[in-house]
Amino acid sequence: MLNPVLIFQHSPTEGPGYFTTFLDRAGIPWRLVRIDEGEAVPESLAGYSGLCLMGGAMSVNDALPWIPPLLGLIRIAVERGVPVIGHCLGGQLLSKALGGIVSANPVKEIGWGEVRVVDAEAARPWLGDTTSAPAFHWHGETFTLPHGAVRILESEWCPNQAFVLGDRHVGMQCHVEMTPELIAAWCANGAAEIAASTSPAVQQPSVMQAEAEARTVRLHALADKIYSRWIQGLSR
Repeated sequence: MLNPVLIFQHSPTEGPGYFTTFLDRAGIPWRLVRIDEGEAVPESLAGYSGLCLMGGAMSVNDALPWIPPLLGLIRIAVERGVPVIGHCLGGQLLSKALGGIVSANPVKEIGWGEVRVVDAEAARPWLGDTTSAPAFHWHGETFTLPHGAVRILESEWCPNQAFVLGDRHVGMQCHVEMTPELIAAWCANGAAEIAASTSPAVQQPSVMQAEAEARTVRLHALADKIYSRWIQGLSR
């Protein structure tokens, strides 16, 4: 049996969502590290098969005490071939850990939006023959590609929506883990941010929550492809 996947939650409202639903269906155990509740970053990856990083409203450039040890743990994982997957802030953490730069995106992107495949050959193992798909977004910053990474997804407002590094690691700016419950929680928690934004890429809560059940079903079809590829590399 596989060792657990180590999952980092950085914000109270940004739990693993569909990611753990997928792992449960696949019979893969997992352990949630609640950074948002003050839990410490483990010093070692011993006993874990993979590393998953969720989102969060903070910046990877903030002077937060847990960021340096987490960046170090990500580097250890990549060096040892332990698969890493990052969602939004998690993708930014993966990029920064490997020498990438995280900075402001030209526009804030909040809500539903298509992502398009950039490099069909590199994307195929992760996305099949998909050329575009719906995704969910909530970010004001973006990452550059770390050395050796290949960009596989872009959106209208953000060119670096996902990258892969080798056949085990993937960093995403977009969210594929969303559920209707998460969307509702984020809309409530982020109401002030939405109201204050003048970005053309920010949707209103009513738009984001319209047909949320059907939209997340389509979103999970994309997530299934990415997650199915990622678990193939889990360490035994």
